[in-house]
Amino acid sequence: MLAGSLAQLDATREQCRALVSQRAALSAGASALPLPGVDAAADVVILLQLIPEISRRFGVAPEQIASYDAARKQLLYQLIRRAGSALLGMEITRKLLTVALKRVAGRLAARQGLKLVPLLGWAANAAIGFAAMKYMGNAHIDDCYAVCRRVLEEGASSQE
Repeated sequence: MLAGSLAQLDATREQCRALVSQRAALSAGASALPLPGVDAAADVVILLQLIPEISRRFGVAPEQIASYDAARKQLLYQLIRRAGSALLGMEITRKLLTVALKRVAGRLAARQGLKLVPLLGWAANAAIGFAAMKYMGNAHIDDCYAVCRRVLEEGASSQE
């Protein structure tokens, strides 16, 4: 369900940021393992769960949007299109996440090389994994927040 007030929307954003931090810590843990490919696989699994959960909390998951009235649906799709987010209002698939992960491709490529350096490389790899996951999650939160805030503003202006 979409937030009914700016205070609710802000609270949702803060809850989602805490969720992203928790999941980023999981990504960092997987990144610290010296096994090639484990970090990338873990990131995909984490994001396959995290992105839909954030969307659901903001009320912009595909199944939620489908349940809204026609006017609200149209407004949401227009705002989502303007936001240009590849993940907002969409069913999240591995292919879609691959496109999104290209945003942080440089960081991910560096991670694989760091696996070869014991201890210091593993620690650096964990830090990069944490930062990349935070970036992806927070970017999605920002997109959801911006769209939902515009919906609130549009609703307030239509009631005047």
